Order: sequence, then structure tokens, then C-alpha cells
Amino acid sequence: MRKNIKRATSLALITVMAGSLAACGGSSSSSSGNAGGSSENAASGSGDSASGDVTLRFSWWGGDSRHEATEKAIEAFEAKYPNIHVEPEYGAWSGWEEKQSMNIIGGNAADVMQINWNWIDSYSQGGTTFADLHQYEDVLDLTQFPAESVAQCEVDGKLMAVPVAITGRLFYWNKTTFDEVGVDLPTDEASLRAAGQAFAAYDKDYYPLALGEYDRMIFMVYYLESKYGKAWVENNEIQYTEAEIQEAMDFITSLEADHVIPTLSVIAGDMADSLDKNAKWIDGKYAGILEWDSSATKFQQAVVESTNKPGQEFVIGEFIKFGDYNGGFTKISMGLAVAGNSEHPKEAAMLINFLLNDPEGVEIGSTERGIPCSAAAIAVLDEKDLGDSLVKEANAKVIDYCKFPLDAKFEHNDLKANPDGVYYKVFGKLSAGEIDSATAAADLVKGVNECMGN
Repeated sequence: MRKNIKRATSLALITVMAGSLAACGGSSSSSSGNAGGSSENAASGSGDSASGDVTLRFSWWGGDSRHEATEKAIEAFEAKYPNIHVEPEYGAWSGWEEKQSMNIIGGNAADVMQINWNWIDSYSQGGTTFADLHQYEDVLDLTQFPAESVAQCEVDGKLMAVPVAITGRLFYWNKTTFDEVGVDLPTDEASLRAAGQAFAAYDKDYYPLALGEYDRMIFMVYYLESKYGKAWVENNEIQYTEAEIQEAMDFITSLEADHVIPTLSVIAGDMADSLDKNAKWIDGKYAGILEWDSSATKFQQAVVESTNKPGQEFVIGEFIKFGDYNGGFTKISMGLAVAGNSEHPKEAAMLINFLLNDPEGVEIGSTERGIPCSAAAIAVLDEKDLGDSLVKEANAKVIDYCKFPLDAKFEHNDLKANPDGVYYKVFGKLSAGEIDSATAAADLVKGVNECMGN
């Protein structure tokens, strides 16, 4: 595995730009335009003259398996286009957005970037920071992607990124624990509360569901959408009254009181970076989660490979009914973008097409970035029976059930960052009893409106 990960963002740039990142838009001055052309040699995949040689930087985050698959795909791309060399820049998610935002704002972004969907809103500068990929449809087949997903990646008609995958959250359960406790998997509010009572009687350290701060925000929106049938935000405006949000806050507090979910102080006391690494999840004491479909495997692996309790059964649950509507949203999990100041935007678009549409690139990447949006990619995975079957099942269930949209600001760092984001502060104080539900609702509305510029 190549290790030429570039980390050169100057201290001066960090100092100058830090203030601008504090704003919700997270942006300052930006570079624009698509400088430089591409050679006919590159487009045809032949030629090795000096004038035709091209070097691209490609940045992404992820785990080891994604890194390894992507580097193999890069090698295959370079073999297909010998005059194009790709330099990988990758790392873990922790601190990644902060680092890359500096590069984007400072005009030092990689030619090809794996980006979160909300980065389009945060950093696109009205459609100038990222190249308009509609300009490169001669080498990038956009017809393979759902039109509505492509539209969600546009700014003023300019395509800022190609959608890689669609994802959503659903419930997963440790069926082994539920069987031990002697209670059914939850399917509605009554069965969820019944599970809490049964778990409390079985062992006070056992809970049917565990939710962190950001999980609680998503769960609350799921509850509201299920009950009222309205999206959380539309047209940059919250669709719920403070009274309705307060009711949802009371609902979450009642779940703590009924031993359905542990308090946040209990979870913090577990001293784990994330739930999949929490010993109580691994050993079956926390028996349920609300997580992304693409995260299914790591949570399953944690319980199946538990040292203290190996071989536990991990299952995908039904969506819990809290009302007459199907709550829950789907979102573009990530996109591939090209820097607006890239000297080789066409070759960069060729790399994106190889990764997302080309049978060779698709086969290597498989489902490392989730279940693909590309119809061509899905055809390859189905034909060759590739990809994680659990993730496929979870993704299909999410796509079938969840129909609400996600607003572009929902995942903004000002809201979801740990520990200073609005979600963490509001739900942390509510769980600790430092504020009541009315104050929590008001604080949440205020924080979201400030982020949206209202």
C-alpha cells in the first residue's frame, strides 16, 4: 500500500482561515474556473509523451478496507490510462473535514475529492469551488445516476459532485439478547416500552436500545416524521413548531425513564469512542441501535466476534411505527468532486467515471463506499454477486421505506460536531437534567435557524 499521504497545509493558512470556518457557510475566498485542458492521448487512454503526462491528486477518508480497494482501483486506472498518474491522499474520518476545508478554502484541494454531500452547501461558493462536471459528460456517463440524486448535487445548474451512494438509518438488534431477556423485537412504541421494562427486570445494565447525541437527533426527527408526516426542514425552514419539538424531547426523556435507552452519562461512562467499540454493545448489554445501512457490517462483526459472548445473532429490524407515516430520511452518503482550479478536470472526471461506472473499477471498489447509485455499477455487482449481503439488504429496506428528504445543513459541523455542536449541547443538557424540554426545543430551533442563516 502506498503511503504518500500529503498533509501540507501551512500554519499561516490555518491561522488565517480558522475564523472563516466558524461561520455556518464555512467558506471564504475561493478559486474558480477550470484551468487547463486535457490531451487527446488521455481521453483515448493511449500515449505517453511528456506533453500528455498528467498527475492527479485524489483524496478520501475511510477505513483500511476502503483504502486498499481504492488503491487497487487506482492501479487499474493507471494501467488503462498510462499517461495519467494518481497520487492518493487518505486518512480516517476524525479531523478529516477540518483538514480538507483548509485545503479547499486555500485553493490546495486535491483534483478529485471524496466529499460529504453537505460540503456542496458549505464550501461550493455558489458553484465555483468545485468544477462543473456537466462540462465533462463526454468522459463521465451521468445517465447511469438517478436524475433526482444528480439534481441534489447541483448549484445553479452546475454539477458539483457525482453522487456515489444513497444511505439511510434503520434499526438493528442483537436477537440473542432479546431471546435471553424473553421479549420480542420492537415494532411499535408499545413493544419498545415493553422491551425496556423486560430489560430492566432482567439486568439494570441491559438496555434494548442505545442512542448517542447525534443518534438522538436523527431518532427525534424519525419520530416527528412518523407522527406528523412532515420533513424536518424544507426551503431552509424548520417545519415543526417548538411545541411539537418539545413533545418529541419529552418522548426521548420518557424512554430514559422507562429504561428503553441509557442516559448519555451512562454511555459516556462506558469510555468508548463509538457504539461499535463499546463493550456493552459487543457483549450484548446494549441490544439495539439506529445506524446507517452502510455501517451494518462493523456492528455485526463486533457482536459476532465478541470474546466474552461469541456468535451472537445480529439482525435487521422492522422500522418502528410511531404514527401513520413512514418516518426516516435518505441522503446522498458522499460524492466525488473535482477541484474548480484543477489543471486536469477532464482526466479527473475520467477517474470518477472509472471508479463509479467502469466494470473493472466497480468490481474492485464493490460496496466499500456503500451501495452504488450508478445503474451500471449495480449491474456489475449483481452479475458477479459482489458486495456485502447485509449492507445490500439494509440499503434496500431503507430505500423502500424512508421517503423524506434531508436538508443540506442537517449535518453541518456547527450542528453535529462533538462536543460543541448544537445537537450535542442540547441533548447532553436535556439528558443531564440541566434544561427542560421546552428550553431544549427552543435551543435546538435557535441553533438550527442560526446555521441556516435565518
